[in-house]
Amino acid sequence: MQHFQHYIDGQFLDGEARFDSLDPATGQVWATIPEAREGDVDRAVSAAHAALYEGPWYKLTATQRGKLLYRLADLVAANAQKLAELETRDTGKIIRETSAQIAYVADYYRYYAGLADKIEGSYLPIDKPDMDVWLRREPVGVVAMVVPWNSQLFLSAVKVGPALAAGCTMVVKASEDGPAPLLELARLIHEAGFPPGVVNILTGFGPSCGSALGRHPKVAHVAFTGGPETARHVVRNSAENLASTSLELGGKSPFIVFADADLESAANAQVAGIFAATGQSCVAGSRLIVEKSVKDQFVALLKAKAEAIRIGAPLDMATEVGPLATSRQREGIIDLVGRSIDAGATLVTGGKAIEGEGFYYQPTILDCDGVASPSLVHEFFGPVLSVVSFETEEEALRLANDTLFGLASGIFTQNLTCAHRLMKGIRAGVVWVNTYRAVSPIAPFGGFGMSGHGREGGMAAVMDYTRTKTIWLRTSDDPIPDPFVMR
Repeated sequence: MQHFQHYIDGQFLDGEARFDSLDPATGQVWATIPEAREGDVDRAVSAAHAALYEGPWYKLTATQRGKLLYRLADLVAANAQKLAELETRDTGKIIRETSAQIAYVADYYRYYAGLADKIEGSYLPIDKPDMDVWLRREPVGVVAMVVPWNSQLFLSAVKVGPALAAGCTMVVKASEDGPAPLLELARLIHEAGFPPGVVNILTGFGPSCGSALGRHPKVAHVAFTGGPETARHVVRNSAENLASTSLELGGKSPFIVFADADLESAANAQVAGIFAATGQSCVAGSRLIVEKSVKDQFVALLKAKAEAIRIGAPLDMATEVGPLATSRQREGIIDLVGRSIDAGATLVTGGKAIEGEGFYYQPTILDCDGVASPSLVHEFFGPVLSVVSFETEEEALRLANDTLFGLASGIFTQNLTCAHRLMKGIRAGVVWVNTYRAVSPIAPFGGFGMSGHGREGGMAAVMDYTRTKTIWLRTSDDPIPDPFVMR
């Protein structure tokens, strides 16, 4: 049994209470986790505030901050396998994905290490002859970061990296559903040499921890990844402290396949888009929109691939689909699939929980052509694909945009002009053409509509953690003439 602790003000501490963490592959307790409540949250935020405005952090140059980030990147790379095993154990995400993803997480920290001393201000050609005016980019303040259980080391890096590069301090709340990897990351942050209070990592439940963090009067910005309903609570809480927010929320992403596409390649991308990570990805390509003339052929190809997927223990490198993270998640999928079939959707394959230990569910395909299926509207966050067909490009675009979400999308066609028209027409923050689920620290990531606002990745993410200060310098030695006339 492993015993984890919070990291507050440079110290490893137990919380005000503790709770158990379950291994999704077995349903058994494998670790005990500290539970932060309002007192812990206040200590963490106060430590971050002191580090920003009183401690050594604000005295460091941008280049020195970058060097600390480079050191953290090296430590993440050196410990990637251990972190991957923890994430797999605590969330059920398969080891072949966590191993590759966490090794790549180090590149995110390296990217933001390099950006730390490249956050520039500007000089304004002001319309007054006796004034010099310029802009400074300064850290927005103490940042509250709320990170979900899926891909948490990746989803924390895209917040922690740019915020540290910008000079912010932070309190990171790991999800109570699988927080072990982030709590372990705190040891690497400590080893890297960040001053106490710069990064604080804790976990706990929404009402007693998340709410207290988001509304804390010393929090200036809230960076949240999760579902729209929780995001509404985050925004309501931000009314208490008037903190700014960046929200990376859910998706119901369209995956459009034209008849001229390389169907084998598109099918592999669709498998990656909906069955990889057991479908527990915000960018999951959960709505297949396929040209009618190749629908039967393409669905048959997908069915064969889905039924050949190796389902097994997440720590086995040969496993392709592991368990869902929680029993609650699986129960929600069972309910939504049932309601979709009741509404008229046809089950192509899958559709059942797998008996035995753990929270496993079969890769599932639903044919929803001509049906108002709930599966086309609601995010499963699981391995369930809904299929509809189209006959014209205009119909494909209409179906793609028939959602409140707007996070990601995929287009598969050999027709470049068609692809360009759809790129412009699809209302989504990310458009992949003839590929899917590709990421890079260089490229901004984020959504439209109910998929949130703000960007993670690239220079755009750093800007979310800064604010502009305008500085006016009068260059004339003459006395100010009339004090009652605005300059």
